[in-house]
Amino acid sequence: MTVLVDDPVWPAHGRLWAHLVSDEDLDELHAFAQANGVPARAFDVDHYDVPEESIPRLIAAGAQPVPGKELVRRLIASGLRVRARDRR
Repeated sequence: MTVLVDDPVWPAHGRLWAHLVSDEDLDELHAFAQANGVPARAFDVDHYDVPEESIPRLIAAGAQPVPGKELVRRLIASGLRVRARDRR
């Protein structure tokens, strides 16, 4: 499994946010997130929203930094991507 994290470019709640995804398995993504202090409430269907300040810690734990387009491409290729129109 590879856990990926993109650049923090999404503003919300006075900070910038990134996405944390798996390119293989949601169970392993959840385990990685839990082991690294990412709260369950940060999960949004196929990814976790993570604040900018947590990215160095996640990379040190093994998350691979990738550009946003690469993250989406690999998420789609994994079959785990949930399109916006299918989120509800």
